[in-house]
Amino acid sequence: MKKRILIIAIVIGFIKAEAQTSAFKSIDSLLTIGRYKKALVQLKKLPSTFKTNVKTAKIYASIDDYKKAAKYYEQALLLKDDYITKVNLGKAYQKERKLQKAISIFEKIVQKDSDNLLINYQLGKLYLQTKQPLKAKKTFEFLINKDQENANYHYQLGVVYAMLKKRNPKINSFLNAFKYGNEHIKAIHQLAKAYTFLRDKDSATIFIDKGLKVNPNHIKLNKLKINNLFLGKNYNEVVTRLKKLDSIQPKEFYTQKMLGRSFLKLNQLDSAKKYFDKALKIDQSDYKSYEYLGDIALKDKNYKTAEFMYLMSVFTGKEPRDKGYYGMAYVNLQTNDAKKAIEFFKEAVKENHKNYRALYQLANTSENFYKDKKIAYELYNNYMSKFEKRDTLLTNHVKSRLKEIKKYYFMKGEVLE
Repeated sequence: MKKRILIIAIVIGFIKAEAQTSAFKSIDSLLTIGRYKKALVQLKKLPSTFKTNVKTAKIYASIDDYKKAAKYYEQALLLKDDYITKVNLGKAYQKERKLQKAISIFEKIVQKDSDNLLINYQLGKLYLQTKQPLKAKKTFEFLINKDQENANYHYQLGVVYAMLKKRNPKINSFLNAFKYGNEHIKAIHQLAKAYTFLRDKDSATIFIDKGLKVNPNHIKLNKLKINNLFLGKNYNEVVTRLKKLDSIQPKEFYTQKMLGRSFLKLNQLDSAKKYFDKALKIDQSDYKSYEYLGDIALKDKNYKTAEFMYLMSVFTGKEPRDKGYYGMAYVNLQTNDAKKAIEFFKEAVKENHKNYRALYQLANTSENFYKDKKIAYELYNNYMSKFEKRDTLLTNHVKSRLKEIKKYYFMKGEVLE
């Protein structure tokens, strides 16, 4: 009797196993042709086992529903301790932006299996994402020791050093990334950026050009190239490259503003105005574009527009707005309102004490406007004490005026110090 019961139990178990195997084959067939919703329905009909939970989790992961994927991986691990499932759970947490949970899973994996370089690499990147540079450094150094020729490991170590604000080790790491992967575009961009910051024009140009050979449409490298060309006064080439950039990334603020600046340098005022207007449609808070539009209106002798644009630059500006005040002062000089011009020159000097032109114009306009030449004399002396070596032409004129004013008062019987 007992034998019969045992045989019946074995047979039932075998039938159930066969039925589940058949069900899984049916589910796999549905997944092969993309019928994942029907597959999920079939899985829900089956008993909750390690295998059904893993299969369900994988389906949700395949449709980027990582929250549900993580839920079913967690349920699977309650039923069975499984290495691959832990890895998949960590990846699901990573995709779900539950970074600390992903770190916890991956740390446990590498503690038992340090040779899993893939998980170590993901763990290193997670440390960077969670601002743990020292742990990331240790991880990427370990990975480099295991595989020195992997360019990505050197690149990520460079990112670590950037976070730690260690310039030379950062550059050396990016150079190593380039050494082992001469088309590693991220490393090339970082090197181009670093050498640009260091004002090493030759090295910056080498990496900018190498990067653009790898990816001619790389936005940030194109911008670095354009900035260098602009500084070199190659304005026609700047325009050509900016128009290409505009076709890759249309209606971008940087492109419109730089086109405006380039056409302004080329003295093509109508084109410059067109692009500064476009730039302001994208960012109405850009005070510099208002300044440039003020400069254009001033060149066109459209003084009302110029004054309005300079006023807008002062109104919207958050940084030193001395150029806007200087522009308004100059407009008032052109319209013969010296008193108003003096007030704006004063504001320009107040806004930026290093604006030597504003101080010079304040002194010069004050001399022409006030009967009391001592006002100008004091301002000219102020200029000499701060900016004597700044501009030879202006300094020579200031010296001449100081001499004349001193002579004027001496003839009146007064000696000026």
